[in-house]
Amino acid sequence: MTALEDLDLDFVQFGGTGLQTSELQFGTWRFGKETEEGNVEIGEDRAEELLDAYAAAGGRYIDTADVYGAGKAEEWIGDWLSERDRERFTIASKIYWQIRDDDPNSRGTNRKNLRHRVDEILDRLGTDYIDVLYIHRWDDQTPTREMMKTFDAIVRSGKVNYLGASTLRPNAWKVAKANEIARAEGWEPFTVLQPRYNLVDREIEGDYLEMARRENLAVCPWSPLGQGFLTGKYTREDGLTGDSRAAESSRFRDSYLTEENFDVHDELDAVAEEVGASPAQTALAWVMHRDGVTAPIVGARTVEQLEENLAAAEIDLSDEQVRRLTESKGGPYAGL
Repeated sequence: MTALEDLDLDFVQFGGTGLQTSELQFGTWRFGKETEEGNVEIGEDRAEELLDAYAAAGGRYIDTADVYGAGKAEEWIGDWLSERDRERFTIASKIYWQIRDDDPNSRGTNRKNLRHRVDEILDRLGTDYIDVLYIHRWDDQTPTREMMKTFDAIVRSGKVNYLGASTLRPNAWKVAKANEIARAEGWEPFTVLQPRYNLVDREIEGDYLEMARRENLAVCPWSPLGQGFLTGKYTREDGLTGDSRAAESSRFRDSYLTEENFDVHDELDAVAEEVGASPAQTALAWVMHRDGVTAPIVGARTVEQLEENLAAAEIDLSDEQVRRLTESKGGPYAGL
């Protein structure tokens, strides 16, 4: 496996903006996250180790959200950034989920909530501005004009550079509509999308990616490893019977541990062996090779896992291997 100090992640164009982004972005959703048993998945010390490792590999794009670890993720990133050159890193955060009990105005993209939440994010990160601000979900209760006008004012204030929309698979048309309104009014439009996308979750293929291409939007997928399914940790024998400890929930089992998905994994294993890489690295490389994808978001619990994931940037899949992996899903996705 390539050592972190030997990696040097490339920069790629960030959609239609003038910004460059790391070809693999680092996601921090496990920072400060508490399990049902009350344990913290990644504590502050481990978070700092992971950020150090990502930076050592040349990574410069850090993705977070104001609800990750109930704000701890942003605080820890801010503490880490305070000892480094802020301008060398691109920081993205997200807004949407309700943060105060019995206060519906602390949810969504209404003007009151957006202005308040942006200031809180900046305070936790210890920075004057956020490079990218995402809406975590679409808010149907707030008029699109109100949301885009408020976003434009926030961008003009210098607190945010670019706007993004996360997890909007069925609602691509809403992003396009919002951008039409913004451009007609001379307001800042959305410039980046953050959907789920991997070898088995292919729902963005077709209209969604076509809209992104037409709008010249960056596409930075989360869950490129299918919540761990594509790492090889789940076996067909245990998964399909539900006997494996890995089948944590019925929802995960029903979504991922299926005969169709294990067929995809068989082809993934075959290509991984051909290129001398792990299934996880090969699955990441496939996403990176997909037309319309800018840079996938990777996470890790340990430095070793992060090292393995980042090494995917060095894997060069042939056109034939990409085709085999793409067509392994079958159905309407084959050949796209």
